[in-house]
Amino acid sequence: MVSYAAMPPSIDDPPVALNLATADPEARGLYALACELLPWLITIRRDLHQHPELGLEEHRTSATIQRLLDELQIEYVAGMAETGVVGTLPGRPGSRAVALRGDIDGLPLQDGKEVPYRSQIDGRMHACGHDVHTTVLLGAARLLQSVGELPGTVKLLFQPAEETVGGARMLVEEGALDDPPVEAIFGLHVDAGIEVGRVGLRYGQRNASSDDLAITIHGKSGHGAYPSGTVDAIVAAAHVVTALQSVVSRNIDARHASVVTIGTIQGGTQRNIVCNRVEMVGTVRCLDQRTREMTLQRVAEVAEGVAAGLGARAEVQIRPSYDPLVNDDPTVDVVRGCAERLLGAGAIEIVPRANMGVEDFAFYLSKAPGAFYSLGVRNEARGIVHPVHNELFDVDERCLAIGATLQALNALAVLRR
Repeated sequence: MVSYAAMPPSIDDPPVALNLATADPEARGLYALACELLPWLITIRRDLHQHPELGLEEHRTSATIQRLLDELQIEYVAGMAETGVVGTLPGRPGSRAVALRGDIDGLPLQDGKEVPYRSQIDGRMHACGHDVHTTVLLGAARLLQSVGELPGTVKLLFQPAEETVGGARMLVEEGALDDPPVEAIFGLHVDAGIEVGRVGLRYGQRNASSDDLAITIHGKSGHGAYPSGTVDAIVAAAHVVTALQSVVSRNIDARHASVVTIGTIQGGTQRNIVCNRVEMVGTVRCLDQRTREMTLQRVAEVAEGVAAGLGARAEVQIRPSYDPLVNDDPTVDVVRGCAERLLGAGAIEIVPRANMGVEDFAFYLSKAPGAFYSLGVRNEARGIVHPVHNELFDVDERCLAIGATLQALNALAVLRR
């Protein structure tokens, strides 16, 4: 069995860590250690990058994490949320607990980069930086071990299936934040729009909810030459699609974001047969729970009402997906304080708008206050500018030392307060 702790880095020329020149003694010490660990971190990240796995299929990834935790002598429970791993750094008995999260799954995308560590699995790629998140969490664990006796327990959540079924919800349901109960949770996400050495913070609403929408229009078929004896499901569907646009523009407060999208329409068999069934699927995105409930209610009412007015029947099915992610402001303040200690106040970017994309970190926030923030990975000089979910996505790997240090500082800040 290969030992990561002993093996040399699989890189010819490891990048020189950023000189942060932090004046904070603890931040300086932890970052110095993270820089020493950078070859180790890069080796892990590149190994994960070459072997991406989809949600709930992360068997190799999970085994790699377990092997590394064994080498670090960190206790863990494997098999949570099927392929997840939850490690524990124990603190003083009866002390408080904090959690750090790293997601582990990849995407169904072909890696288009010409680099030695490009994905070796056809049609699979770490195009959302989860290899970085996993590596940062392992790095944070090593940094926290260097502190000695911790003032409280730190839970290390290696979470599967962020991109698919919401592995965070599964971990919450299986008690990953319990025994001892977590007082705060921190997660980060790589951001190619932010330069390496900087972080992005967003107070309050950060990511949207997501609900899967399926609408079936039932009509009555017949000959296209005699439509008066039919109920045309295609005509009804067209009116429903048009009417749904009024849900956001006329039913939702303009100060609250909401999106209703119909992504596919399927119906009809022949050009001279009036269609009796049309199926549509789409998505609904909202930034807060009240807007979400109103939007979903009106989508169903409009679809059913418009179809009925044309003699058809609309069957509306809504499958809840991810909750809106709303950061806890005091916990964001913890990240801000630690980031200022490490990077300086000038390295912090306040994100001005929420993101209509989703993130299953929201499910943790239903159990404990937390903060989800952005880790800068951009380096224009090296061409590292491509966004996540792009076949050319990559990161400036110096972000690994910064992310690991910041997560360790976040944990310590909560446990000491």
